[in-house]
This record gives sequence, C-alpha cells and structure tokens, in this order.
Amino acid sequence: MFQTILQRVDFWLIYLTVVLCGASGAGVHSCHEVKTAFQLRQIGPLKWVPEAPGTDGELQICKHSGPSCCTRKMEESYQAAVRRETLQNIRSYSFELKYLIVGHASAFQDAFQSLLSFTLNLTTGLFDSAYEPLSQDARPLVADLFSDLSLFLGGDGNTSMERSVHRFYDNLFPLVYRRLVNPGLASAPPSSEHSECLRMTRQDVNPFGSHPRVLAEGLTRALSAGRALSQALVIGAEVLNATERAGLARECGRALVRMQYCPHCRGLTLIQPCGGLCLNVMRGCLVGLSELDGPWRRFVALLQELTGALAGGHDLELALQGIRNHVNDAILHAQLHGPRISAIVDKVCGPLTDTPSVTSIRSTLKVMTSVSTSPTSMAMTSSPAEVTLDHLSHTRREFMGYIQRYRSFFSALPEMLCESEMVVDDFTCWSGEDVVESYVGRVVGNSLHAQKNNPEIKVRSIDPILVGARDRLEHFKPEMQGQMGWATDWGGWVETGSGTREEASGECDDEDGCQGSGDEDFTNERVDVASTHVPFGKSPAVREPPWHVPTAQPPPQVAVRAAGHTPTPHPAITITLILLSALALPWHPL
Repeated sequence: MFQTILQRVDFWLIYLTVVLCGASGAGVHSCHEVKTAFQLRQIGPLKWVPEAPGTDGELQICKHSGPSCCTRKMEESYQAAVRRETLQNIRSYSFELKYLIVGHASAFQDAFQSLLSFTLNLTTGLFDSAYEPLSQDARPLVADLFSDLSLFLGGDGNTSMERSVHRFYDNLFPLVYRRLVNPGLASAPPSSEHSECLRMTRQDVNPFGSHPRVLAEGLTRALSAGRALSQALVIGAEVLNATERAGLARECGRALVRMQYCPHCRGLTLIQPCGGLCLNVMRGCLVGLSELDGPWRRFVALLQELTGALAGGHDLELALQGIRNHVNDAILHAQLHGPRISAIVDKVCGPLTDTPSVTSIRSTLKVMTSVSTSPTSMAMTSSPAEVTLDHLSHTRREFMGYIQRYRSFFSALPEMLCESEMVVDDFTCWSGEDVVESYVGRVVGNSLHAQKNNPEIKVRSIDPILVGARDRLEHFKPEMQGQMGWATDWGGWVETGSGTREEASGECDDEDGCQGSGDEDFTNERVDVASTHVPFGKSPAVREPPWHVPTAQPPPQVAVRAAGHTPTPHPAITITLILLSALALPWHPL
C-alpha cells in the first residue's frame, strides 16, 4: 500500500515537472527541443518550426487550448514522416518473412535442379552406352524432356507431364524404327513426311507398350508435391509484395500523428504513447493486413503439408532415376515386337525402302539381346543423388521449422510494432490528448468487425490491394486441388482467423491514401533469418496427402495414311481397323 502511494506521488511529481517545464518554456526557448527533434528525424525544413510557442488556427490534428510549437506546415510534414516511418517498420518485419519464402524457394529449386541434372546424365548415358546409333539424335530429345520436367517442378502452369512424356516418345519413335527395329533402313535418307507420319501415329501403333503411360503417371504423381510447393511459395511471395505496395489511409496518418507527434507541439519530445493507444491505432491502420490472418494461417498449414509430402525427396528421386529404366524397357519392347510394328507402319505410312532382309532382322534381334543385359551390367552411382537428397531433406526441415513461427504474422504485426521503440514501460504515457498514468480507452481486437468500436480511428474500407491478396490466398488451395486432382477434404483446415469478418467495400479514393506506396521489390535483398525475433505459435500436425493415380486416357483417334510409296490421307481408318481388316493379323493388346 505504501509503495503504491509512493508510485502515485512519483507520477504526479513527474507530471508536475513536465507541466512546469512546458509552462516555463513558453518563453523564448520553449520550442528548442521540438526543433532539435524535427531536425534529427529529418521531418522537414527547420524554418517551419517556430522559435517560440504561439497559436496557429489552421492546425487540423494537434489542436489544444494552450500555446503550440506546431504549425500547419509541420503537421503536413509529420503526416508524411509518420507514413514513411510506419511503412518502413512494416517492411522490415515482412522482409524477414519474404526472405524466408524466397530464399527457401530458391533452395528447393536448386535441389530439384541437382536431381534433374544427375538423372539427365543417367538417361543420356543410356543412349551413349547401349543405343549408340541413336545417341546423337536422342540427346536433344532427352534434353527437351528434362527441360519440361524442370518447368513442371518450377510450377509452370502450361507444362503437362503427360504431354511432355508422350511428345518425347513420339519423337523417339522414328529413330528407334529406322535404326533399331529396321537397321537396314538406317542408310536410306529419311523422309520428313514419313517421319512425321511415324510421330503422329506412334500412340496408335503403340511400339513402346505401356511404358510411356506408366512413366507419365509416375512422374506426375512423384513431382506433384514439389510442383505444388513451388507454386505455393510463389503465391506467398506475391502476397508479401502486395502488402508492401499497400498504402496507409488518410485517417490512419492522422491517428499516427496524434499518437507520435502531437506531444511535440507541447514541447514533450520524450513522452511515449500509451500501449493501449498504440494498439488501437496500429490495429486500425493495419486492419487490412489483419484480415489476411485467417487465409494466411491456412496457407502456412498447406505449406507445411506440401513440404512434408516431399518425404525427404525419395519418391522424387526414384521417379527421376526410373526414367532411364522406363526408356530402356520401352526401346526393348519395340525391338521385341519389331516385325509386327514394321507391318503396321508399312500399311499406315508406306515403306521407306524394300522390306529389310532376314540378316537385318537377325541383326535387330542381336541388338535387342545385347541391350537387354546392359542395365544389369551398368552400376549406377547414387552418391551425387544422395548428397542432393540430404540437402533437400535439410532444406525441408529448416523451412518447416521457420515457417511455423509465422502462422500468426499478420495478426501479431500491430503488437510487434507497438513493442518496438515507440512504447516504453513507464509511469506516464501519452493518451492522444494528454499525459496520463494509464490509458483508459477500450482496446479493440484486430478484425474489421472490431474496428467499429475503435476510439482512436475510424476504418471505412480496406485497401483493394490487400483485398486482392486475401482472395489470392483463399483461391489457391481450390486451384491446386483442381490441377492435382486431390480430394477436396485433404488436410484439416481450421478457421483460426482474427474474428468475424466483414466484406470490405473495396471503395478507396486518393484522398483516403489507399493508393499503393510504390512498386518496390525487395526480392534480391538479404536478411539473416536466424536473427528473427518474432514470437509465433506451434505448427499443426503434418499429414501426407492421399495421392491418386491419374486415370489413363484412351489414345486419340488419329487420321492415318493408306499403303503405298506415296502416302495419301485416309481419315476414316484407324490403326486397329487396319490390323483386323487390311492385314488380317490377330490383335494382341500390348
């Protein structure tokens, strides 16, 4: 009790000292400290600060009954300064998060590219060692396939594994047909029309059996998690860029001036705003960011699930290293069924030369036999892939450890700003009107609905840039589910938003200051994410998504050509009908 009385006595002594200093400073030198602070903070020209306090009837924000060290020009400068300072503080916090996302997006892509480079060399080496007649012409085909794999893993929306794999086999078929299935044709000059016919009818001729379909399905399934994670990280960076472009409304600027600079008008340059005042002002100013809280929490949960779905990268590794074996088995399948394939091609595309001799066919079978033993005789060194997988696993763990700390980033941002140097734990503080012992106003929550009761700032709408960012987060999961074919109930998505949300009107004019503050992009800047000091909650449990194997689509009905040395269009006949009717050969599905 006695200690409480002493604290109150100390408060009134301090308050009396401040008032007396302000009163005694009403003379010639009372605005000296204000001018010094004005200069140190680089707020504006010193000529706008009066030497002595006076009365300015044009003041719009910092009005009070006594003499003032502020002028209308100073108020305008204070508004510009407080907007600049607040946006810089917001960006200093959001940059840590953006660096985390952009930096790990780059790390994931580096790991993916290392795996792709390793398996590209493996696949190219297959042609160099086992199919030397195809090696030179097959290299660009393999390079194109792996280029598509890279685009797919990078999240390119125009790349389909099914199309890429089938295009690879379409282009491979003319090489395999001339140089392995019918090596006697290798010396004959290839006809572009004949090669195009082979490419166009490859899926109907089906020289490679089920291997193209199985490879396409396996790659799509194994690469989907990495692809979705790449897309999600891009979306996350775009949202953070949007938050940096968002401006502060006019009413927010006025409230910030009242909180931070109106005390200067009374010569009180060292007094700090009360904690409750700061929270109300910051939550009102940043309500658009706080409305991102719910979508952002769900988005972070999705990032964690996608990262966990990589499972250390072993599924990805097996799928990429399996390309070599799938290609090898597909070529062996074509050699094994060479006579049947040649008969179909002769009827559909026309023979390039005379029928290969028995010697040529025996040569083909000899090549087939030697190639079939090559995969077991070739030992694949997996150490480079293991190093890459270790790096991918480390990156995955590191990212999951960091990102869970940022689940509540947008709702915690007002508190983080108020816990910085603006507010100190003292016996007195600035209430927005006067020096007080404690703030008595009602402290409201973060949500747009809660701002109706904010005593410090009137919130009329949310910046359209932030509305767009919120919608982008909310629409990402359904878009991804549509692309990947995941179940709609995948993942436990719990609403953990900042409260009841009202839809913003989206109306915001220039007077309100809702225009973007610039298109600065901080992607290339660096920051030590290990030094982040933001306290965040724990992450939700990570669950593996139920992958679904895409349903195989029936081969398209391709227009084929009739037999003859000069192929002519025959749009009504398919390969199957040619087999049954024209050749009278039994049909055995491969």
